Amino acid sequence: MLLRDSGHRRPVEFGPYPLEALSRDASLVEAERAQPTSPAPASAATPLAAAARHYADIFSSFAEGAVAPQKAAGSADVECRAKEIKGAAYYLDATHAGVCAIPQWVQRGEALGHSHALVLLVAHGRSVELDNLAHHWLRGGEGEIARLRALEIAACIAGHIRALGHSAQAHCRDRSLVALESLAVLAGVARRCADGGLASPFVGEGFALAAVTTNYALAVDLPLAANAKINPLRYWWGANGAVSGRERRRCAKRRSDLSRYPMEWVRRVDRPTTLILEDEVPRVPQRANFFVRARHGDLGSKAQREVKRFAYKHPLTYGMMPVLRCMVPHQDGPMAAAESNGAFADAEANTKALKSLSYHLGADLTGVCEVPDYAWYSHRADGEPIAKRHRHAVVMLIDQGYDTMEGASGDDWISGCQSMRGYLRGAEIAGVMAEFLRSQGVSARPQTNADSEVLHIPLILLAGLGELSRIGELALNPFVGPRFKSVVLTTDLPLVPDKPIDFGLQYFCSHCLKCARECPVSAIPFGDKVVFNGYEIWKPDVERCARYRITNQKGSACGRCMKTCPLNKVVSADGALVHRVGTWLGVHAFWLKPLLVPLAVYLDDLFRFGWRNTVKRWWQDLEMVDGVAVKPPAGVNERDLDFTADTTGRKSPVGYYHAADMPAPNAVQAKPVSHRAAVERAKLIETVDAAVARRAQGGEKPAHYVPPASVSHGDAAASG
Repeated sequence: MLLRDSGHRRPVEFGPYPLEALSRDASLVEAERAQPTSPAPASAATPLAAAARHYADIFSSFAEGAVAPQKAAGSADVECRAKEIKGAAYYLDATHAGVCAIPQWVQRGEALGHSHALVLLVAHGRSVELDNLAHHWLRGGEGEIARLRALEIAACIAGHIRALGHSAQAHCRDRSLVALESLAVLAGVARRCADGGLASPFVGEGFALAAVTTNYALAVDLPLAANAKINPLRYWWGANGAVSGRERRRCAKRRSDLSRYPMEWVRRVDRPTTLILEDEVPRVPQRANFFVRARHGDLGSKAQREVKRFAYKHPLTYGMMPVLRCMVPHQDGPMAAAESNGAFADAEANTKALKSLSYHLGADLTGVCEVPDYAWYSHRADGEPIAKRHRHAVVMLIDQGYDTMEGASGDDWISGCQSMRGYLRGAEIAGVMAEFLRSQGVSARPQTNADSEVLHIPLILLAGLGELSRIGELALNPFVGPRFKSVVLTTDLPLVPDKPIDFGLQYFCSHCLKCARECPVSAIPFGDKVVFNGYEIWKPDVERCARYRITNQKGSACGRCMKTCPLNKVVSADGALVHRVGTWLGVHAFWLKPLLVPLAVYLDDLFRFGWRNTVKRWWQDLEMVDGVAVKPPAGVNERDLDFTADTTGRKSPVGYYHAADMPAPNAVQAKPVSHRAAVERAKLIETVDAAVARRAQGGEKPAHYVPPASVSHGDAAASG
């Protein structure tokens, strides 16, 4: 407990609650047959519930789908299969998950031809205080939101199983061909109450159910015994490494507009802790994004080929990506006539309510800021100009999942899926929030990984959710480190901005080189910060990083820097004592940093934080090739820490890609990159002191800060 969190030895497929510690009763399988089917609860007639139902309708289109033409080369062992499928369910944040055989009597109408079911239970989100606007918004719609989350998980896992070459179908409440309540009892995720209803031993009656039926044979669970219970003391201290009762109580006692992480500990400042020369930062086009550049062929033919599939390379991601992409057309939607009753006139109440709503929907950390001009992209990927249309941004962070990251190397076959899970959940949360606001006459748009009009990093800094780190174009949060993906909701709703934070990260990253040491392609610099396009930053080699993530042959994408960062840890009542104490000192005792930072890095290496924890590994290493899941021909990255790496940076100098070197916003043809030229461009880089001195003397903005303008329609194809 001193050096490891209490769940260090708990497999992911066991879930966050100690269901495995409860007694089971096989005789209840037959007894359940006599139970009547309960009618589906009525849908709430509220605007927020309607927004949730709309997104549920979107996800329902993926309940069924085409099955891969060949069965996967993965394991035929039913225990291994169940471990992966339940692991995926918990990775996607199911509250409970269980597997059962499908008896004929639970099917409605036509036979499905399926033998097994994965049953999912998703608890209602955090409750909201009566005096909070969000309480009124949510009233009666909690079940719709939980159902949406359950259907999202079911649709993704059904797609995953179909990618493995087996038939699978997702079911949820009024879109079900099976008796969900009976399946929940048979799979051991809920039990019958005296009145015939269902309850979870841990979350009571506030939940939604979904199921995935399939012909993919899985090891089954048994029904919970009628009197199944756990010793309260064992639960309080975290039975079998599950999330403890004391941690759940701590979270439940926090106000609904506060994250479960104590961000109120962190010092607030007027400006970000890294210099931003706001009048010099250029607005850049989406065409300059290196993943977009790869699609145009700027990084060569291999990257151009691989970028079309790198996000789909694992079967689970293959099942998730269509669900993620289908939300893009709904980011812009119709807006109702504006209300004239002043319902949204109180900026403080609005801010509190939106934060509470974000946490109820599943965000992990939320902040608010105004959107500066430079945070808007200048042009879309097709060259169309982007208008600056909203004043405020609600910035939300989605934890990528500590447990799964613990089991991974950071650049193996689950790494791309970790990103997409964060992007999917973020798009869903921001999408529902935006649709609700538009239904109330408030202009709002989700800015997602799939389609964003804004740059997220400066907004994360301004919203007080992180500081810029040595990883470069990535912010770190004091409680989840770099282990998150962001989503932004821009809106004209009156809001109260948060202030930036200072938890001493600049000192920490100046003295910790672990991410740079462990980067597989030396894309993270070892040296000091510079000023790049108006930002004070440890500038990474973005071409080298993007190319590796796109073309990684022994994994899907890369998150090695996140995996090995000392701030990637659990900070809760169940976290390791050394991490909890270290975090408290880190945000409160700045004067101790010269002692704490080298000690923290030394202990992080000594106790091998950043090594793979094989207990947490639930997935199979499979690669999607031409629509079929195969064993990766190149193997898998099985990295642990490298204490012998060169940390001078002399062998791999960083390349710089200035604004002036970007392709034109509407360039169609490739603009090939030259890494040698990018390294040479280091001569143009200013130190922080040099940039400050230049401005003090009235010096002009460097010419290489100015991106190319759009070219004429006839010349667009020739530019690059």
